[in-house]
Amino acid sequence: MSRPNIYYILLKRLRVPLITLILIYAVSIVGFVLIPGRDNDGNIWMMSYFHAFYFVSYMASTIGFGEIPYAFTDAQRMWTTVTIYASVIGWLYSIGSLLSVIQDPAIYRLRRESKFRSQVKLLREPFYLVCGYGDTGARLVQALGQEGVRTVVLDKDENRINELQMRDILGRPLGLAADASKPVILEEAGVLNIYCKGVIALTDSDQANLLIALSTELFKPHLRLIARAESPEFINSISSFGDNEVISPFEVFAERLEMLMTKPSHYWLNEWLTGIPNQPLQDSAFPKRGAWVLIGYGRFGQAVYRRLHAAGIPVQVIDPKTDAEDLPEQSIIGLQANMKSLQLANIDSAVGIIAATSDDAINLSVLMTARELNAKLFMVARQNQQDNNLIFERAHFHLTMNRGDVIAHQVFTLLRTPMTRDFLRLAQQEDKVWVDQLLSRIIGITQDKLPYLWETKITPRYSPALYSACVAGHRVSLKYVIAHPEQREHTLPIIPLLLKRVDTFLLLPDEEALLQAGDRILMCAPYQAYKQIQWATQNQKALHYLLTGEEWVSSTLLRRLLPNS
Repeated sequence: MSRPNIYYILLKRLRVPLITLILIYAVSIVGFVLIPGRDNDGNIWMMSYFHAFYFVSYMASTIGFGEIPYAFTDAQRMWTTVTIYASVIGWLYSIGSLLSVIQDPAIYRLRRESKFRSQVKLLREPFYLVCGYGDTGARLVQALGQEGVRTVVLDKDENRINELQMRDILGRPLGLAADASKPVILEEAGVLNIYCKGVIALTDSDQANLLIALSTELFKPHLRLIARAESPEFINSISSFGDNEVISPFEVFAERLEMLMTKPSHYWLNEWLTGIPNQPLQDSAFPKRGAWVLIGYGRFGQAVYRRLHAAGIPVQVIDPKTDAEDLPEQSIIGLQANMKSLQLANIDSAVGIIAATSDDAINLSVLMTARELNAKLFMVARQNQQDNNLIFERAHFHLTMNRGDVIAHQVFTLLRTPMTRDFLRLAQQEDKVWVDQLLSRIIGITQDKLPYLWETKITPRYSPALYSACVAGHRVSLKYVIAHPEQREHTLPIIPLLLKRVDTFLLLPDEEALLQAGDRILMCAPYQAYKQIQWATQNQKALHYLLTGEEWVSSTLLRRLLPNS
């Protein structure tokens, strides 16, 4: 379906004012041609069409006034007076109509859409199409902008798009207020653009995210798609075709909460490696073993209950619903969350409480009441509205579940360092001692700050010098890559977390591991070390020094300077 042309719409809306002006000018010109005048000698003189057009043009536009080519007669001056008033009224009517049309919401929307389409067509760098600019989308767009990644944003709420354009975000994101679930909108937003690296569906509607996934699959079958979904039915539907990646904030947080209770070291490793780099490391607060009280049995509460119940953690549920199923008999169903129900749930002997309702006021109220009854409780709160950030921060709960944060961190990790997910999956199979040692190493190199993660890809595009050396058959071990570019005997504060070769993974690879073309390495370090390592992977002179200990002294090809294996 073709989109309406803004210029056609403008001309259509202004056709009456334009016709009115044309008629006023035409009648005025004809009048001056027909009304006789007199020359300097008193002879009758008829004005030509050219002189009439010229006179009406500068007179009607209020540029100036002068009787040409001779002084006017009374009849001509009378007609001039009529023409002046008629043209002024015509111009006022036309300008008023123009302003009215320009201020029309439909025309304004068409102008923005036209400008947006032109800007998308002019994009000549990789970008992600983000559908939905709520709390999650805002966090993700800002994080990607800080990494220098362009984004194109779609959201039905025009206020959100206005907020996007007013915010000072790196990467200069483009935005349009439109329904991303409509295929024509996705097409205009650049889903078919060769520079589009993927689509991220983050709208508040699972059905809209499913439609976006379907449209993306039909437009570009191999285009990467990451979608948010909360309902199990939609999670299964989106995952059933293509290579789509689906994120459920409730399931993700429930998994992490269960990990915190059963494998706290693994939990903090997960948090550190998926957090925002350079932020302070969080305090290690660990809940004790024992019974928990769960307030609310909606989708989030059910996800939490399933995880904790499967891990053998006793949970008592408080929820006003009476149709809840698959719960143990001791669960308290049909009661409001208040002091009486908390006491019936044995809050005084519980080790923790989870407020999981969809109402922030209820969550805050019940947690504050529980704190009065048992000050030693480990408190987990669900925050639904971003506007309540300040009050949740002041409450000082041990853990806060914010859907925007959960999804944004998960998506950002998948986009920036996809190997992080593989590393964390493999790390789950290691014991507590292994994880604790790795956490100690991370603290040792980052100085109480969250580490910066990146992937070193041995390809011509990302690591030209390193790739050339590997292709030439030279023995390039990992220790040369993480060595200081100016002092090769010293190692940069970098921890190689994972080496991927085709479909094989090597966890915490040894420094003597030999590298090959096509390898991908997940690195963990302070941001300063990341900047230094780029010299070794992209600069032939720096790599030559690291491999040989000698300075680059000629322009001979790298393969002739490096010792053969």
